[in-house]
Amino acid sequence: MLAAPASSAVQQGVRINLADPSLDERSPGEEFAWSVRGAAADEDRVIPFRAHLPAVFPLFATRPRYAVRHLLKTASVADAPVPFVHEPATHLGASGTSYRTTPEGSFTSRLQHAELTDLKVRVPLPAGLLDEPALLASFIDYRVLVRLSVVENQTLLHGSDDKAITGLLDLPGMRHGALGDDVYASITEAAAEVEETGGSCDGIVVHPFTYWELVRAGVLGRLGAAGITVSRTRMIPRGQVLLGDFRAAVTLLVPGVASLALLRGQGPDSSDVVEATSRVGLAVHLPQHFLLLTRD
Repeated sequence: MLAAPASSAVQQGVRINLADPSLDERSPGEEFAWSVRGAAADEDRVIPFRAHLPAVFPLFATRPRYAVRHLLKTASVADAPVPFVHEPATHLGASGTSYRTTPEGSFTSRLQHAELTDLKVRVPLPAGLLDEPALLASFIDYRVLVRLSVVENQTLLHGSDDKAITGLLDLPGMRHGALGDDVYASITEAAAEVEETGGSCDGIVVHPFTYWELVRAGVLGRLGAAGITVSRTRMIPRGQVLLGDFRAAVTLLVPGVASLALLRGQGPDSSDVVEATSRVGLAVHLPQHFLLLTRD
């Protein structure tokens, strides 16, 4: 007697995500909307994720605008202080033509530990939005996550309140220069200066006003051809430009700890809010690979 044929579901395997913390099947907004269904009027809910929420903002995939994070290399780490090697410089003069006379020939090294901290933003929810799951999911994905990305830019440039991250604009051991009236000339000269410490200038952070000045001058494409990625953000002052070998100098540490929380009555006029949180750290290996230009 022939055995009954296996069902197609058994043959192909059936996967039902009752929860999707790794965002394999759903977006953060979809997972949030699915998870808060049926919540009581006074009930808070926290939805955990094994992801870095700023990295999954949908519009990053469809337009060439780079956050500060895009300039950095990223490491997946455990949720604990992270050991790394820090190499401060003792000589920052012009490089000679032998290794012994280069700045890196005198670098020292020591083991340090990077602490982790939570990026966090709260956004009020319009009344009635919890009753519109599709609209709620879109609001989370497109409006809440972009705000968390702004907080990430702020933290990477200016540091975290708990001092776990020292901002790139305030790194001890970084170098400084003057931003002249000819922005492109200042940038190209500074890019060469970055490489005096043995790095390769691979990134620049500018204010949007400076970015569009570079577009108007027709030089953005030339920077790209030279291997330089330009990040624009309002979190850097208009009169500053940060250049560096970002990928060699620092590492963004991502433990995959994040959450979206529905908090009842904690917004303006006792409105409900969604709180987005994502944990990060920053290992600073070579602060001398950064050069900050400032206009007098």
